[in-house]
Amino acid sequence: MGRGEPGHNCKCSYNRATLIVCSINIVAALFVLRSLYTHLVDSHTTFRYTPGQIREMQVSNQIRKASEPTKLIELVTQLKKKIAKEESVVELPRHLKVKLIDEILNRLRSLDAATNTTAQRDTVETWRKEKLKEAKKLVRGKILNSTILPEEAEIVVRALSSGWVELAEEIGLWIPVEIVNKEHDDKPDGEEEFEILPGRQLPAECHAELHTDYGGVAVRWGLTHPKESAYDCCMACLDQAKNANQGVKKCNIWVYCPSETGCFSPDIYQHKNQECWLKYSDTPKLNFKGTYSDSYRDTHPNAPLIVPWVSGVVSV
Repeated sequence: MGRGEPGHNCKCSYNRATLIVCSINIVAALFVLRSLYTHLVDSHTTFRYTPGQIREMQVSNQIRKASEPTKLIELVTQLKKKIAKEESVVELPRHLKVKLIDEILNRLRSLDAATNTTAQRDTVETWRKEKLKEAKKLVRGKILNSTILPEEAEIVVRALSSGWVELAEEIGLWIPVEIVNKEHDDKPDGEEEFEILPGRQLPAECHAELHTDYGGVAVRWGLTHPKESAYDCCMACLDQAKNANQGVKKCNIWVYCPSETGCFSPDIYQHKNQECWLKYSDTPKLNFKGTYSDSYRDTHPNAPLIVPWVSGVVSV
């Protein structure tokens, strides 16, 4: 029995040590949990601004609002609404579209054959206004003797007002704008026109004709054949005819552009000053002489009044 007492004391010391270690671990765990909790609470705590900082933020907000393009924003908003409204134009039913086309054609057929395009446009516009007024009355509930049914009136109003351009394009209604060419002549009465070409005086053998454009087969392409003057262009034509090899067409027409702003031609090219065309033709024929006619200028709006070219037919 006496030898068992030391073992018992050792066992008690072991239990006590275990208890102490566990207690320390629990305290450490509680300390860690408290630290985490404190950190979380602090992170959610509302930051308090000083009165000075609050005033600075208020001033900053006022400056930001004052610098906003409020008028531009309002205009953009209105424009978006307008575009949305225009895009919401309802497609006309086919039978209604055909009905409107027939009415427009009947109005145009009532005009004389010689009626100009301005009168035609005015006639169509008058019809549109009358039909639009008629449709608006039907929308308001008025009973009219109309080709439009009451249930179709609203869509017709939209088609003839905001959707008129799209409707006109869809039905193929296109009337060209009339071009009126007016000649301005400030030359005194009785005074003859006198024009001097730059460069040396042309000899008689060049047979120079002002404001004239002759046709023919190109012996020398004018776009890549500039000359300083009409005299030089004529000499180039005579030299080519004199030195041409057998079987090669000899130049008998020269056409020169003396205008500093270039010369008009109905082709796809841009003709510049000093262009010199060397041409050949068995029977030289005029393209244009003097002035371009009104009918030609109606179909070629870029054409000037006076033919800018100078030409000549030479003997070879």
